[in-house]
Amino acid sequence: MATVMEMAAEIIAAHASTTPMSKDELLAELTEVHAALAALEKGEEPAAQDTQEEAAPVVSRKKAFGKDKIYCMICGKDFKTLSRHLKTAHDMKPGEYRKQFDIPRSQSLAAKNYSESRRQMAVDRGLADNLAKARAARGKKKK
Repeated sequence: MATVMEMAAEIIAAHASTTPMSKDELLAELTEVHAALAALEKGEEPAAQDTQEEAAPVVSRKKAFGKDKIYCMICGKDFKTLSRHLKTAHDMKPGEYRKQFDIPRSQSLAAKNYSESRRQMAVDRGLADNLAKARAARGKKKK
């Protein structure tokens, strides 16, 4: 039978083959998995890690909302927009994320430059004009 360390190493190797991880993340993950496996081997309940994640943000709010990138305050990874990451990685809705870290609704969950480039693209394509025309046509139709 494989030792606890060998089993932990196999689990981490499988996880690292599909997910890019830094050296520090690998070591932290190996330590967590080893501790959980050792506890299971002794017949104990593994320590829960979820409460630590919710307690303190990994990134400060000031650093989280940058011009070019927005950082997830749960895991510290950077993105252009955060909504998809929250759903896929943390199974969380943007409203829950805002509530957990006390983020006002006026704060966008997208990088400032990304939002500005999308706005400019919409202006260049004339999407605002098309929307105004459609609303005017709908208003005349109702009368």
